[in-house]
Amino acid sequence: MTKLSKRIEKLTSKIEDRLYQPLEAIELVKENANAKFDETIEAHARLGIDPKYTDQQLRTTVALPKGTGQSIKIAVIARGEKVAEAKNAGAELAGDDDLVEQINKGEMGFDLLIATPDMMPKVAKLGRVLGPRGLMPNPKAGTVTTDLTSAINEFKAGKLEFRADKAGIVHVRFGKASFSASDLLENLKTLQGTIDRNKPSGAKGRYWKSLYLSSTMGPSIEVDVNALQDMQQDG
Repeated sequence: MTKLSKRIEKLTSKIEDRLYQPLEAIELVKENANAKFDETIEAHARLGIDPKYTDQQLRTTVALPKGTGQSIKIAVIARGEKVAEAKNAGAELAGDDDLVEQINKGEMGFDLLIATPDMMPKVAKLGRVLGPRGLMPNPKAGTVTTDLTSAINEFKAGKLEFRADKAGIVHVRFGKASFSASDLLENLKTLQGTIDRNKPSGAKGRYWKSLYLSSTMGPSIEVDVNALQDMQQDG
């Protein structure tokens, strides 16, 4: 069993063994985010799905109203005028066969890859290097598109792609410790609503098993999902 550091032990001692109200949990996570940098605040949702079945997979995007507080590097695989469009819209990398070859060699200095539909046959051959990193463009995630300007602007503004892992758990960053608690709550409510709206057709039984919040260097706190969902219904 891993021995906890004195810092984590001290922070963990503040957390009671109970479900926390959403705002209460966010405030405590912020309080515990006392590292020497602006920690990222993350949500970890365990869902009642088994992603090995195609009708129980969850992969979608969420546009966080208050942004993520992080800048991301975007690469675009396109051809002709679309390469210039991508660069003008703010993509850090844009190209056609040259970029495909660069990625194939394992050179991936980007956080998100967008491709135009006509380039997908070439991108598909990069599955071996893109797949394990979760970087393969996908129409459902908005990363296969002809409207490069809109897509780049949306992802730069705080749109995130996420998926459930093999264990049916979704891990999503939804802000920084420097955000106000109300802004973090707004982002969390949007994330929860997105997960609910995209419930896989094959999901059986209880959909939300648990929801924990944590900061990069802090312990996790369990949130009352029902209370969070009630907030949606109250507007």
